[in-house]
Amino acid sequence: MHNGATMASETRHPVDRGSEYPLVMLTGALDADTARTVRSALLDLLAGQPEAVLVDAAAVTGPTTEAVAVLRALRDETADWPAAHLALCDPRGADAWPGLGWPVWPSTREALAELGKPDPDHRLSLDQEPALGAARRARELVTEACGRWERPDLAGPACIVVTELVNNVVVHARTPMVVLVATHGSGLSVAVRDHTPRVPTFTGGPVPPTSYGGRGMLLIDSVAERWGSLRLDEGKVVWALLAAEEDGEEAAETASMPDPVRG
Repeated sequence: MHNGATMASETRHPVDRGSEYPLVMLTGALDADTARTVRSALLDLLAGQPEAVLVDAAAVTGPTTEAVAVLRALRDETADWPAAHLALCDPRGADAWPGLGWPVWPSTREALAELGKPDPDHRLSLDQEPALGAARRARELVTEACGRWERPDLAGPACIVVTELVNNVVVHARTPMVVLVATHGSGLSVAVRDHTPRVPTFTGGPVPPTSYGGRGMLLIDSVAERWGSLRLDEGKVVWALLAAEEDGEEAAETASMPDPVRG
């Protein structure tokens, strides 16, 4: 299945969703303006929690220094996002993308061979409306996931996280949402996507009664290894990473993808 959009300078970014990982096929000239459109498309893909997103840039003219800066900023912005990795495929190699900071593979074939096949059994999602009972159904999903993936010690903290994230959507965002749960090394990532750009606030101090998500994010901060948000063109994703207690930082290292060359 393919879909895509033509940008002002005729750069295109059709997405092949039939590939083992979402594959964005860039063609045309890549400058600052078109790179920002590509950035939005990549954020939308990342929000769905694929294990990786591949970008085939073999047919790209350029890129300009400004375009590279936009994509480098995207990598920096999503550095803590636990669900997916960005990888560039370009036979010209990393030298064509100085300062990009992404792993660069010579071709999609080589990237796919190294990454291996994705494991869909370690990713679950649930579409929900902002209605009474949404948090309960989300907890059921998380509890099922922790049992299936043999992470019983994370069921309690993960239920705290998903309850607060879902309730924020029900009370404040009031839009349809997607609950996403996935393994992350020996840990677990929990995320909720909705359709409002406003993100929950957290200061670590006293929380005003009208604060959006303040008390809930305080709870999340107390049980999660780290948490954050991704702003999308149509909404946001708020996520949290839960690490197995005995692993600590090792959980994040286990989940990192092979890294041949960085631009």
